[in-house]
Amino acid sequence: MTMLQGARKDGQQVNEDWERLGNDIDGVAIREVRHVPRDHGVITEIFRPEWDPTGLPVIHIYQSRLFAGALGAWSCHRRTTDRLFVNQGQLKIVLYDARDGSRTKGAVMQLIAGDARPCLIVLPPGVWHGLQNVGNSDALVINCPTAAYDYKDPDHYRLPFDTAEIPYRWSIGQAARFRKDG
Repeated sequence: MTMLQGARKDGQQVNEDWERLGNDIDGVAIREVRHVPRDHGVITEIFRPEWDPTGLPVIHIYQSRLFAGALGAWSCHRRTTDRLFVNQGQLKIVLYDARDGSRTKGAVMQLIAGDARPCLIVLPPGVWHGLQNVGNSDALVINCPTAAYDYKDPDHYRLPFDTAEIPYRWSIGQAARFRKDG
């Protein structure tokens, strides 16, 4: 068989047990979970303390909905650790390590999570993150941050999705009509 010019061979993305390889940003923990089929439906665990290397308690839980094609980027916290669980839809999640002193400072990491591969993603303070719904239906994300939202003094920072500060360019296509900055 002759390869076409410009074709690139895929690198290894999973191991023989279909576990994702390449946790590229120091301090980010990803725990893929499996659905448990039951006679009446499906059970999916969302959070267990042993899945979170921070050991910090769950204090606040909220859900975000991203419409099909929507892009929410970029967000970051100075003090709060996010624990995101994608439980419906299909999201592209992109992370950028902006932490001074981190061994992975400047690294970009990308993963897909959702219906087929639900996972808990633990994001330390200083890791910028963006979410893009790449599916055809709404996507749901549950967040169990280490601190409750402070209405008077939010620990929430934003950059526009097309900022030059982060070396990543989103494929916006359908998402262009949403053009949300977070």
